[in-house]
Formats: sequence, structure tokens, C-alpha cells
Amino acid sequence: MRIVLMGLGWLFVALGILGAFLPLLPTTPFMLLAVACFTRSSPSLEAWLLNHPRFGPPLRNWREHGAISRRAKVAAVGLMAASYAIFVASTAPPLWRALLVLAILLCSSLFIVTRPDAS
Repeated sequence: MRIVLMGLGWLFVALGILGAFLPLLPTTPFMLLAVACFTRSSPSLEAWLLNHPRFGPPLRNWREHGAISRRAKVAAVGLMAASYAIFVASTAPPLWRALLVLAILLCSSLFIVTRPDAS
């Protein structure tokens, strides 16, 4: 199981790095999954990721305080709003689908906004 978790951890790190460059692929959720996998498989890789100069601070803030930086909150909610606008404008979904997607995005936004601010 240790090898499987380590492999998944590296897969999530790779996806997270891709997400840093591709606008529709999120970085932080993949890095959080990577840390979780490394926690159970390799303490040294967990420490490496938590002490990484780019990815470490938000991961530590989440782990220690459940906190998200204000800048990340604004970016996440703003991108969700822009994505929804593009979704509605480009696909002209039926009303039920538009409302379902809106409800999911609103719940996600509410979760993000209600997390403590990272210092």
C-alpha cells in the first residue's frame, strides 16, 4: 500500500504542477492530495512538499488552520464566476442544468469564503 500511495502522491504532484500553468486545472487540491498520500507513505516527501518555497505555505496554512489566503479566495471565486458566465454563454444549457451548476458553484464559493484567512 505504501508504494501505491507514494505513486499517487507523485501523480498528484505532477497534476498540481500542471495546474500551475494550465488555467482550468487546479493546483492546490492536487497538492493537498499529494501531501495526504505522502503523509501515509513517505515522511521525507511530505516534509519536502510542506517546506517547498512555492507550495509549502498554502499547504501548511490549510493543514494547521484550515485557512486560505484572501488572494486565493478572490481568485477562486472570481474564476468560478467567470467559468459560469462562459458556461452559460457558450452552451445555452437548459434551465435545470444552469441552476444545478450555479448551486454547486455557490456552495463551493461559500465554503471557500467562510474559511479563515491565512496570515
